[in-house]
Amino acid sequence: MAVPHSIAARVNKLRADIEQHNYHYYVLDRPLISDAEYDSLFRELQELEQQYPQIITPESPTQRVGAAPQTDFAQVTHRTPMLSLNNAFEEKEVAAFDKRVREALDAEALEYAAEPKLDGLAISLTYEKGLLASGATRGDGYTGEDVTANLRTVRAIPLKLRGTRQPELFEVRGEVLMLKTDFEQLNRRQREQEEKEFANPRNAAAGSLRQLDPHITATRRLAFFAYGIGGTDYGRLRKHSQVLDMLAERGFAVTAERKVVRGVEGMLDYYRALGAGREKLPFDIDGVVYKVNDLAAQNTLGFVSRAPRFAIAHKFPAEEAITVVEGIDVQVGRTGALTPVARLKPVFVGGVTVTNATLHNEDEVHRKDIRVGDTVVVRRAGDVIPEVVRVIAEKRSSHTRRFVMPGRCPVCGSVVRRSEDEAVARCSAGLFCPAQRKQALLHFASRRALDVEGLGDKLVEQLVDNQIVRTPADLYKLGIAKLAALERMAEKSARNLVAAIEKSKHTTLARFIYGLGIRNVGESTAQDLARCFGGIDRLAAADAETLQQVPDVGPVVAQSIAGFFAEPHNRKVIEQLLAAGVSFAETAPKQLDTSSPVYGKTFVLTGALPHLTRDEAQRRIRDHGGKVSGRVSKQTDYVVAGADPGGKYDKALELGVTILDEAGLLKLLD
Repeated sequence: MAVPHSIAARVNKLRADIEQHNYHYYVLDRPLISDAEYDSLFRELQELEQQYPQIITPESPTQRVGAAPQTDFAQVTHRTPMLSLNNAFEEKEVAAFDKRVREALDAEALEYAAEPKLDGLAISLTYEKGLLASGATRGDGYTGEDVTANLRTVRAIPLKLRGTRQPELFEVRGEVLMLKTDFEQLNRRQREQEEKEFANPRNAAAGSLRQLDPHITATRRLAFFAYGIGGTDYGRLRKHSQVLDMLAERGFAVTAERKVVRGVEGMLDYYRALGAGREKLPFDIDGVVYKVNDLAAQNTLGFVSRAPRFAIAHKFPAEEAITVVEGIDVQVGRTGALTPVARLKPVFVGGVTVTNATLHNEDEVHRKDIRVGDTVVVRRAGDVIPEVVRVIAEKRSSHTRRFVMPGRCPVCGSVVRRSEDEAVARCSAGLFCPAQRKQALLHFASRRALDVEGLGDKLVEQLVDNQIVRTPADLYKLGIAKLAALERMAEKSARNLVAAIEKSKHTTLARFIYGLGIRNVGESTAQDLARCFGGIDRLAAADAETLQQVPDVGPVVAQSIAGFFAEPHNRKVIEQLLAAGVSFAETAPKQLDTSSPVYGKTFVLTGALPHLTRDEAQRRIRDHGGKVSGRVSKQTDYVVAGADPGGKYDKALELGVTILDEAGLLKLLD
């Protein structure tokens, strides 16, 4: 069906108007119309595009949320590295930076572009002929993650650059963050839905941007501020301040607090003024950034290691306060890690009242020599996590005693063990310890383990808190009536869960081992253990030396496995699971053929293979002693590519990794 000229014209007008309103609302923070009027325009555009789908274009405002959920983020190599900045914490370090730069340029005084150091995630945006083509995280500075689908949902990021003449390729660098007001609204919704709240705006922004489902990202209002461009082709621009002005003209938000200053005094005056007004800013900052304003001078100065010589970050000091340690508790985390936590006399630090501070581990407590009754300096590290900075020794009482990590778990009484190469002591009870119980149950029921569909976080919390389930074996005692009586459960959902639990009884030895949650034993190691021992009893009886004969099982992993099976509690849970009807085929122990061309090689699978499922291909590779990874790197030996292989295929070509089709893989496996 042909699109009438009047319809095409109306669609173009709606798109232009909506993007104009997006720009005024999200970039300038000066809305021109009400939300209801905006919604009316948007609905009209949606209806016209539904009626005439051939007129839909990628840059249409309706296409900001349209991508299907992903299973992983592809890797992206930055055209120009996204390097980090060196830090200055004291005024003399800023003066030293200025001196180095002036001497290198043989200049008496320099002009600097000063701007807030935004506390968010660094992002690179690539535009082709004015249209947003891709977006990636900073990553390690050289390789980041492709988060284009999620960035398209950020309305402060233009899908199409403003202006008539557009370059073939244009790369913008900036920061994705969450404004303070949007952060408060997000946490309010989290509380209303009885979901976990985010610790701070940066964590909220990071968690939102890295959602595999772009529709989730779209529900969380993210902001974007540009602070530079990639590459060194600046055209007729001569100063960094002009670059920022140009970005604003192209449709990007650029911080209004930016300023051009001169010399050390100019930088420090800017730093003090911004610090004084920091709390009134709409976003979090953790310092300021100074850049030599002259672009030619930047090019002359160049880079050192992983940082530019022409720029430096002047960080704000973390706020500190003095208080008293009233006690030291030991908390047990989901992996059994024991963490000493200082109970503090309440003190106001960095805008919040602090009553607890992590002491990290036993070595850290001894290094700082923190004792109950000590007067200490407390700081909110990164303005978020409270920590004890130091003890004020002259105020210490003569009756204090050094902290000693308990030899038994404070929750379940099991033996506490600490590996020689670890700073963390851990409860050895595993499945038995209540502190680890919820995460152990979720892991046991996860898709790669026993695969109990419908057993989620909220339900597990109820089962454990009401003391209905203590170990995974108790799941197999659950009845419909008891489940239906729980909050947010009904008879139908209870029946479905009971059926899923019953179905999970028929599994494999590898899944069973993985489901036990043995520390350092992932899915691949569980499959190796199942193949090499063939049965749970033989595995449980193996000592550390025998375990190390399994591929990729070293002393640390072997000790984790041996220690797990040495605990009577863990053996009892396994017995109960088997008695409840959990079953799997046992086989004779199998020694891997070390002469196989697959043995010891690392494979990455991408795309749909014509005959083998992903799980079947992985199993066959591992049966021959190969390893399967989710990411392509220089350590990858083979990439097995099927239909629609995506970014992993491109990465393999870039790195020169051997690419196989299904037939090539089967030939190796023969």
